[in-house]
Order: sequence, then C-alpha cells, then structure tokens
Amino acid sequence: MIVIPAIDIKGGKCVRLQQGRMDRETVFGEDPSAMAGRWAAEGAEMIHVVDLDGAMEKRPVNLDSIRKILDTVTVPIQVGGGIRDIDTVGMYIDVGVDRVIIGTEAIRNPGLVEGACRRYPGRVVVGIDAKNGLVAIEGWTETTQTRAVDLARRFEKSGVAAINFTDIHRDGMQTGPNIEATRQLAESVEIPVVASGGVSTLADIRNLIPLEPFGVVGVITGRALYAGTLDLREAIALTR
Repeated sequence: MIVIPAIDIKGGKCVRLQQGRMDRETVFGEDPSAMAGRWAAEGAEMIHVVDLDGAMEKRPVNLDSIRKILDTVTVPIQVGGGIRDIDTVGMYIDVGVDRVIIGTEAIRNPGLVEGACRRYPGRVVVGIDAKNGLVAIEGWTETTQTRAVDLARRFEKSGVAAINFTDIHRDGMQTGPNIEATRQLAESVEIPVVASGGVSTLADIRNLIPLEPFGVVGVITGRALYAGTLDLREAIALTR
C-alpha cells in the first residue's frame, strides 16, 4: 500500500476543503509545485492533484500550476477535476500526467471511461466519491441514487487502473477513514482501490493496512499532512 499526498489547487494556491465545500477552505501554500517538491523529497511514490476550480467549471483551470508541478518533480502525478472529454484526458497524458481521474463523467458518460481506457491503457482512474454509500458528482454538489459499489462494478472489465474511493463526510475532517465502506468496495471488485477521506494520524494508516489483501493499494491524505498530525516519512515507512 502506498501513501499518496494530495495537492488541491484553487486559484493557483494549495488549499484543503472540509467535506468538499468550497466555502470551507484553508490555504496551505501559495505554490503547489513547492509543496509537490516537499512531498517528493519526503519519499512520495505518487502525488494526487485536484483542480478544484476545474471541477466547478467542468474544464481544466489550473493547468499552469499543474505544468509547474510536472516540471518540479519526477514522481508520478495523477490529476482530477474538470475532466469531461477524451481531448482533456489526452491533453493531460501529453503534458506528462501519469494517471487521469474521471469522476462525474463516470456516471454521466461511462463510455468516456471505457474509451479512455482503450486509448490510454493503465492511465485512467475512476474517482468515486460517496455520501452514505451513494455517489456524489459535480464537485460533490449533487448526490445521485447510484451506489458506489454498483458504479465500481460497472467498470470491472474496462481496464480501469484504480478506483479512488472517498467518503465525503470524512474528507478534510480528520475523523478517520471509513474502513468498512472501503473494505466492502474493495471486496466487490477486482479493480485496485485507493482509500481517501478522513486520514488523521499514523493509527489511521495502520488501520487501513489490513485491507491490502482485499485490493486496497493506496491511501490519499491531505489535511493531516498539512496540519502536521501525520508525518509522510513515518507513514511510508509503516506501509513498507
């Protein structure tokens, strides 16, 4: 299991939101590329980047900041936020992004996921963000009636590289990850799962490690790293 630090970009700055709410923002840095350099220096094997403005505007907005991250580090980068068509997927692959995360369109247009997987095998991640087990879309502003498990199963044979699973109620709240929901999702599909949301301390990482046999291959953490309640080097050492 790898530990993946998160960099959320809003207005060109590195921020964290609580429960995905744009009005609950904390700025943790003026330069996302400098933050990426810090996480790379501390041993990150992948960095999770979200274009928050892009998620709202349904198109890439912070591309300059993402390019600067790519120029700064050699660690693989996965990017989500505002990816709504195959051209955007291709653009990110072309500029050097390792994996592209499709969230809202996985429900709105599942054919996009399938087509992107065919064109860019091993490079497409489905982002499933859930409230009470139901998928939320449009930057978490809209909750659907689709169960997270059912959406994951929809892409079982599509060649998706991973599923990023976020429990929205816990995201940015440092209340501990939703172990049970993450385990249930991982057990339901053969696609590797990356856990996200709620990680606060080293104990939370320790609690996730037993899910590795079920297919949980990574954990994304943001606020805990920025607030200093979790040390990235320690977390990586624990998972290794």
